[in-house]
Order: sequence, then C-alpha cells, then structure tokens
Amino acid sequence: MDRVDLNCDMGEGIGTDDEIMPYITSANIACGFHAGGPATMRATVASARRHGVAIGAHPGLPDRANFGRVAMPITPDDAYDMVVYQVAALEGFVRAEGGDAAMTHVKPHGALYNMAAGHATLADAIARAVRAVNPRLILMGLSGSELIRAGRDAGLVTASEVFGDRSYRADGTLTPRGHSDALITDVASAVQQSVDLVRNASIRTTDGNDVPVLAETICIHGDGEHAVAFARAIRNGLAAAGITVAPLARHP
Repeated sequence: MDRVDLNCDMGEGIGTDDEIMPYITSANIACGFHAGGPATMRATVASARRHGVAIGAHPGLPDRANFGRVAMPITPDDAYDMVVYQVAALEGFVRAEGGDAAMTHVKPHGALYNMAAGHATLADAIARAVRAVNPRLILMGLSGSELIRAGRDAGLVTASEVFGDRSYRADGTLTPRGHSDALITDVASAVQQSVDLVRNASIRTTDGNDVPVLAETICIHGDGEHAVAFARAIRNGLAAAGITVAPLARHP
C-alpha cells in the first residue's frame, strides 16, 4: 500500500497554522533564527499536540530579514552550532509539554536546506548536530541529496522529502524561487504532482525528463497565498488515490 507523510513548515508567523494542522501529519516548527521565537514555539508545539501532528524542529540561518532563504557563507562548525542550538531549544518546549510529548524529526529551512542538499561537509555537520542532540530524531532532506546521505552515514533514520508545489531542475534539485516557474500555483497540478511522486517514484523536471525520487514525506508550504486550500486539496487528493497519509515512524 502506498503511504506518505505530509509535512508543513510552521510557527513562522504566517497566521494559518491552526487551519492547516488538520490536513498534515508532521509540523516543522521554526526555532527563532529565520522566524518564530519562544512564544510561537510553545504555541505551535501545543497546537500540533492538540491535532495529533508529529513535531519537528525547523532550524534555519540567522537571517530574519530574508526569511532564511538567502545563502550565507557559513562553515561546518557554524552549521553544527546553529542546528544544535535550535533543535535543543525546540526539544525543550516539547519536553515542557509533559506526558507523552516527544519530538520526532528535524528539517532544515530554506537556504540551509538547499545548501546542505549539495554540500557534503555542511550536510555532515547538520547530521552530526541532530545526532548529538537526540539520535532518535529523523532527519528530513531532499530526496537523493547529500543531507539524506549524511544522515544515513551518521546512523540516523532519514526521510526523503519531495514537494507537491515546487518544480524541479534536471539534476533533481528544486528550481530556485527567483525563477518564474519555481512555484506551482494551480491546485489541481499540485495534487497530481503529489500523487505522481508517490506512485511513480519520479518527478518530471522543467526540461521534460523524469528523475527518480523517493517520496517518504511531501512538503506543503504554509506561507503561500492559498496554503490552506492547497493543504486540504493535497490531503484529500492523496486519499482519493488510495494513498495512506501517516506520520513518519520515530526511531525505536
């Protein structure tokens, strides 16, 4: 049976988190560097628990002005330190919830995510940081990327991520946001791409070729103009196609 996790970046001050929560299975919560802060971290953790959504840390570059989406010259040590800092901070809020609260995963944000996808040393530093904080955490990364390779090398469970609302380049990376065709704005097209990613284990790139991918989790962007409608449509479209939507299995 086809199965996939549906994740969304949250706690970024967009204002639609509570509306999107019912349609996703994993929430990646901003940890204060690119967006968010202590109050939003606490509130978003609580919201995810109310909706039965898996909780993950979403560490980014320290660049709130550009929402963490502009590459910065950082060293592997920089990457290690900022990821440890942010992941540990969110895990503190999760533990403070008490009971059976537990963080399940880590997904880097924006430029940090894209940089780690293609740079082995940065990817290794991020994987080491996640393992140092909690080796039971799942590391999310772009399918086929250096980050997935680094996570596996570090002994972490990994989750290969694909995007229902983004286009892909010939090398299997995401089309940069500055390009006019980077975002898929038609709901029906995003639903079809999401279904095809799971069913076909491949993505049609902007040059017309098919590139193999592993779709273990699909990202929905919560900051789009029609984010709630996209989340609802993709969740319902996957179900209609007979695809089970369920959270990732935490490392035993």
